Amino acid sequence: MIYRFIYNLLIHLFSPLLLGLLYWPKKGKPGFGARWPEHLGLVAAPQRANPVWLHAVSVGEMVAATPLIKALKAEHPELPILVTTTTRTGADQAEKLGDLIEHRYAPLDFPWAASLFLRRIRPRALLIMETELWPNWLAACGRKQLPVMVLNARLSARSAKRYHRFHGIFGLLSANISHIACQHQDDADRFADLGLNPKKLSVTGSIKFDIDYDDDVRRQGQTLREQLGEQRPVWIAASTHEGEDEQLLDAHRQLLSVLPRALLILVPRHPQRFDMVAELVTRQGFTLSRRTNNNRLPPAQVYLGDTMGELPVMLAAADAAFVGGSLIERGGHNLLEPAALGKPVLTGPSFFNFSDITRQLVDADGAQVVADSDELSRQLHRLLSSPEYSTQMGARALNVVTANQGALVHTLTAIGTQLDL
Repeated sequence: MIYRFIYNLLIHLFSPLLLGLLYWPKKGKPGFGARWPEHLGLVAAPQRANPVWLHAVSVGEMVAATPLIKALKAEHPELPILVTTTTRTGADQAEKLGDLIEHRYAPLDFPWAASLFLRRIRPRALLIMETELWPNWLAACGRKQLPVMVLNARLSARSAKRYHRFHGIFGLLSANISHIACQHQDDADRFADLGLNPKKLSVTGSIKFDIDYDDDVRRQGQTLREQLGEQRPVWIAASTHEGEDEQLLDAHRQLLSVLPRALLILVPRHPQRFDMVAELVTRQGFTLSRRTNNNRLPPAQVYLGDTMGELPVMLAAADAAFVGGSLIERGGHNLLEPAALGKPVLTGPSFFNFSDITRQLVDADGAQVVADSDELSRQLHRLLSSPEYSTQMGARALNVVTANQGALVHTLTAIGTQLDL
């Protein structure tokens, strides 16, 4: 009880800062428009009563949830599903599901906002993607005796260590969780070590392995490649962050000294950085084309992927892929998207957010870890100079993805059991 009191005191004291971070306008950052009150629980009632509430905080979680939602609707066409996201970019991703779902913005974790949301939505259960746990949400669901499942759950050694240090907080969170479907046995073991009843745990695998790009993505990728130049060596740096783009451009400069026609497709993680990265590229003396300005295609040296939702197409157009958030201390991003397209994958040394996936790919020689821009340039030169080596490495990456698929079926079974569908 004391932990909840302290937590609620702190979130109300710091609410101006929290709201400022969420709503403060930034160049290129999409706003919430007239829907901002939804974050306070002021949501419209769903069109269909008693939906399953699925929460996916942002784009990455929404991408992972999409095949699950489609499969769940295929098995239970009459089951209403309401999806919440916290971010606008997550909402844009959810909109691609059309009439399969309804979308609302998730309430912030104020106790009154969570209670108001539940009164208006009246869900039959809450499904949470990837360990997005909020004390007041869980407490409000517990009071209404709603089943709460955590899907595709991860618990890193670092997070487990923090929960051990503040064990009462984890107890506060876990008391109202019905079931946790873990990605790996290591995750389940860490949850059990924290005191969670093993009967509440299962290992379903990672839904993220169940990537199935349709032929249209590959066709669009081939069309883009033809526009960029089929005979050019092309690499992509995906989901990059501030402080990382400079290192990637340095690697590209080194690469151009030995492969003068090489092209870098540069895709920043956050849309509000598109213009800043464009300015950085030109300031450093590279020629630039932008995805949103197709009349300025090659002979540019850098092609800026400044659109949302088209990363798979740009990955499909490249010969090799680097996944960002890894040359700085961000913990990396998911390597499976390029791997599922049969691309050789490179990552920096900071990949703790996806350590299991990265290790599997590295152990299979479908991915490589590079320490810095110099090593990145050397590895790119090797890949882009030897199509046979690049193709073999990409095939090994794809084999890892294929061998781990099936989590979707196991997760659907767990949901069906817990929700009595």
